[in-house]
Amino acid sequence: MFNGTESAVRRQFEAADIRVGGNRPWDITVHDRRFFRRLIYSGSIGAGESYMDGWWDCPRIDQLAERLLRAGFLDEGAHPIARLVDAVRASWHHLFGKRFGPGVADMHYNQFPSLFEAMLGPTMNYSCAYWRAASDLDGAQTDKMELICRKLELQRGDRLIDIGCGWGGLALHAAKQFGCDVVAVTNTSEQAQVARELCQGHSVTVHCCDYRDPKILKMGTFDKVVSVGMFEHVGRRHYARFGTICEHLLSDSGLMLLQTFGRSVNTSYDAWTDRYIFPKSYLPTLCDIGRVFRSRLVVEDLHNFGADYDRTLLAWHERFERWAQGHADVCPERFVRMWRYYLLTYAACFRVRNRIQLWQIVLSKNGVPGGYRSIREPRSSPS
Repeated sequence: MFNGTESAVRRQFEAADIRVGGNRPWDITVHDRRFFRRLIYSGSIGAGESYMDGWWDCPRIDQLAERLLRAGFLDEGAHPIARLVDAVRASWHHLFGKRFGPGVADMHYNQFPSLFEAMLGPTMNYSCAYWRAASDLDGAQTDKMELICRKLELQRGDRLIDIGCGWGGLALHAAKQFGCDVVAVTNTSEQAQVARELCQGHSVTVHCCDYRDPKILKMGTFDKVVSVGMFEHVGRRHYARFGTICEHLLSDSGLMLLQTFGRSVNTSYDAWTDRYIFPKSYLPTLCDIGRVFRSRLVVEDLHNFGADYDRTLLAWHERFERWAQGHADVCPERFVRMWRYYLLTYAACFRVRNRIQLWQIVLSKNGVPGGYRSIREPRSSPS
């Protein structure tokens, strides 16, 4: 006999065509019946932590999450108490999240460096790949970098600053393929070390510091500015400062490209993601981005290819599982389940399309004379 909480969850699952104890890829197997109460009363924290604790399993978490998202379970299925708790957490996060607690570097990038090398491959790109023409992840990431460089209209000898350069893949591509002089900036020591090794022998200077560091602002102006996958971690309270710095760094005739997650719903806060994956992150709306650059830079082009993140995350997940199998002796099972849950639930979010987006935005200082002509092909068409 089911209790009321378990019955309520089962009804929600059935409405999304999910069976408890079923044998389809998206059906769920519950190992601990406390899961039902935890899901109802703890919201996203309860869903993620109960999976990490081994209370439930599913062969295809991405398909499970996709069905729950399409059925509106995350918006309507939780108990009002859970929604209230999440709302309070969101308010606290936006008011104080940038002041206290560990950052992304401590929680995410500085753990198991070999994980990223195995998962990302030779391009070391930890952002959405571009799958218009490519058939594998490495090709799609190379095409993404090529697309960025072509949108920026990079020329030999251009000075380019990469704000939030990650492990240096894009900086290397711009220097090697386009002959640019690149300044790459990251506040993560592990990334800076890898980027220096990756870009050795090329015209790339890597700085391990905050983008607001005075030494960055003293470097003068750059022909081109790029920032990929970093704006999500700036925080709404620092948006005006970010916009001012970008304006200061960009030359009068230059171009900037910003690639960032975006959101299409009222709140971007997810308690589980904030606790375990990207602490203190904030996903902007288009209105947020408009306010950042209003009276500072001109938006020339907006490109949404968030659907490509689904395929990117699934490719990362496949590589991650191979890495986890090879590191089972040193990698805790709870860590493996956390990463699996993260990669697959995010794949579902981008597949559903109505909550999270991925935008590439091209900006100029004063408007491109005669207008900016954007591209969508990673390489020039053959003549």
